[in-house]
Amino acid sequence: MKSVLVIDDELQICESINMILEYEGYAVDYTTSANEGLDKFSAKDFSAVLLDIQMPEMNGFEVLKKLKAQKPAVSVIIISAHGSVENAIKATRLGAFDFLEKPIDRDKLLISVRNATETASLKEENEVIKKVWIGDGEILGKSKAIQNILQMIDKVAPLDTRVLITGENGTGKELVARAIHRKSERKDKSFVEVNCAAIPNELIESELFGHEKGSFTGAVQQRIGRFELANKGTLFLDEVGDMSHQAQAKVLRAIEDGKIERVGGGKKIDVDVRLIAATNKNLKEEIEKGNFREDLLHRLNVIPIVVPPLRERSEDIPILVDRFTNDISLKHKKPVTKFSDDAIRVLQNQSWTGNVRELRNIVERIIIIVDKKEITAKDIEFMFSGNQQSVDELVDTSNSFQEFKEKAERVFILKQLRANDWNISKTSEILEIQRSHLYNKMKKYGIEKEE
Repeated sequence: MKSVLVIDDELQICESINMILEYEGYAVDYTTSANEGLDKFSAKDFSAVLLDIQMPEMNGFEVLKKLKAQKPAVSVIIISAHGSVENAIKATRLGAFDFLEKPIDRDKLLISVRNATETASLKEENEVIKKVWIGDGEILGKSKAIQNILQMIDKVAPLDTRVLITGENGTGKELVARAIHRKSERKDKSFVEVNCAAIPNELIESELFGHEKGSFTGAVQQRIGRFELANKGTLFLDEVGDMSHQAQAKVLRAIEDGKIERVGGGKKIDVDVRLIAATNKNLKEEIEKGNFREDLLHRLNVIPIVVPPLRERSEDIPILVDRFTNDISLKHKKPVTKFSDDAIRVLQNQSWTGNVRELRNIVERIIIIVDKKEITAKDIEFMFSGNQQSVDELVDTSNSFQEFKEKAERVFILKQLRANDWNISKTSEILEIQRSHLYNKMKKYGIEKEE
């Protein structure tokens, strides 16, 4: 269940939002104290925060800074009776996801919270990839493919040319975009990201170009779009292949004219942005299907960068696994695990359809389930024998982390017993546990010798 924290010094507002969101299935916590809100945020994992600006202990902008410092991926929605374009711009520049004016419109609240929680989830996934790819600001990998990408980044970064990054999900397209921005002349300006797949079609134009108050149902105030927020900086259109036709037309016009127009507005606004786009789709196929504009592809695809799937750069897997084991061991407060050479070879032989993200998930499962200082090929072969879905089914059928661990432990013990022809002494030695402990485990999980 997605959880939301409300921080507003008006108890009535807190209770009203709580009632609306709980009815829609959200887990809600609220407080009228800014300091207590920060304490609650530190103690629990929230997907989104609804935050007032005018509060007695400290204003919402100060709280926003502290929230983003603790957890950059959290989506913060500012709610205020003092709505103004200046406040909206300030909040957005400090990292706010949205700005709602009081009295809060119920439909607008639900749309904003839904988008905020979904975006937070995507950001957390992206953060996982960043931690793996980036070490001291560098992209990790010794493969020729990665070295070619690094060279291309160095070439195109100082220029203002548009770049189209393609590759499967989980390969790290956003990191390439950020690396280009970091090495560009615009590095001191904003890097503004829009995930076109995470925003409903009816809201994508408002997200990109902003809207005027009253331009559509729920537009209770003026909103500044991502193009304006990225002015003088970089605008990253992630999953651009999922953008609606109408939004595609307006993006094309913005590229050609260097001007945008807010939804419901008639005024042309000058924007100076560097566009970087990314997609996991074959845009030429999407053009043939009538889903994407060919003229927009030509505009975006000035410099193409293809990020290869993990299966095509298996020599990078040892580097990635090493980074993962350090991060995961730290996360779970465990001694750092080592993967033996034969275990690494097992990982290198997998297809990794989910790329870096899938590799990270598997490494975490292995560290939790196997729970040994050094992990060998024998320890992990059960995860890749037959259909990998067997492991995923453990996750799907478990109602708690403890239940998942127990089911996985049963599978692992059974696998080792079969591999050692039900020799208890040999199996207990491999598992590094006493024979009596293994017998107790077999009794606990109902494991009996197979005929």
